[in-house]
Amino acid sequence: MPEIRLESICKDFDGHVAADDLSLTIGDGEYLCILGPTGAGKTTCMRMICGLTRPDSGRVYFDGEDVTDMDVDLRNSTMLSQSYSLFPHMSVYNNVIFAPRIKEWPEESAKQIVRSMLNMVHLEQKADWKPAQLSGGQQQRIALARALASGSKVLLLDEPLRALDARLRINLRKELRSLAKEMGLTCIHVTHDQDEALEMADRIAVIRRGRIIQVGEPRDVFENPATPFVANFVGRSNVVTGRLTASDGDHAEVTVPGGWVLRTRPTGIPVGTDVVVTVKVGSTKVSHATDEDIPNRMCTGTIERILYEGATITVDVSVDGMGTLSAKLPNRKYDDYKAGETVDIQWVPSKASVFTMPEQGLEEEMRLD
Repeated sequence: MPEIRLESICKDFDGHVAADDLSLTIGDGEYLCILGPTGAGKTTCMRMICGLTRPDSGRVYFDGEDVTDMDVDLRNSTMLSQSYSLFPHMSVYNNVIFAPRIKEWPEESAKQIVRSMLNMVHLEQKADWKPAQLSGGQQQRIALARALASGSKVLLLDEPLRALDARLRINLRKELRSLAKEMGLTCIHVTHDQDEALEMADRIAVIRRGRIIQVGEPRDVFENPATPFVANFVGRSNVVTGRLTASDGDHAEVTVPGGWVLRTRPTGIPVGTDVVVTVKVGSTKVSHATDEDIPNRMCTGTIERILYEGATITVDVSVDGMGTLSAKLPNRKYDDYKAGETVDIQWVPSKASVFTMPEQGLEEEMRLD
């Protein structure tokens, strides 16, 4: 169960920067999720850890040992790629038992681990099938079982659950994390699915344009984002621009277009600075507009639409000067509101983050490419 350390890694592919002075430490036995948009450098990071891609500069360490130039087969790591790479001429069973037999494990031990892995991915009844007889989701589950059965102490998973249906994906999240912990593996799990990362990770590393921009426990990354980009990428947020007009130990106040004054958590940003306010859609609430004093009321707007999402609904509200703000409510509220109604928008100030306006502008800051 090695500790893995990336030190100032750089990698350029014909002008496309996949790693830009990237540094990251993954603890011994940690389950780390690397979360980021498509093209952010997630897969390249994984390939450099396992040795399939060599960095242009910087070093890779396993338990303090420099493995940057070490061959792939000497690193005791296994990477599950998005292409699965199953042996088409072998049965499901023989695909999974391949690594244990190559490593000359005792036959009974090898068979036991294969049975356990096939049971975990719910494909024990298809042990004699060939990969071509399986669906894409089933092939992905077999590739995952084979990776887990490899005996490696470092497991690198590149979107391992992406092809699965929603219910199975949720079940396997729990089983995969639990099994990795039981086996004492150091796991690095690449995904663009924020729910997957929040549920599975000990820590999340958010990567963008080849740089790690925040690392922390899931709750901390979700509730205390380091940048407006993180605020909106890890849990959808309402994003508003304005000017910081007051700040004390209890809260800050930001005046936004339309004349509304929004209250946020305290900040050390100087008064008078142009800022960005972010508040999670799930922390934003609505109520019917009245003349009464509503706690934490921030502004008033008109309902544009109500989206039914099963357990929840999202209410989109048009606010003069701020555009559309969204609130997420329990589905029992579905019949309480109608499009065209005037409503108040509220949030607890401690749930709203405030950032200095990015030098490159908000639109560039929020781009996903």
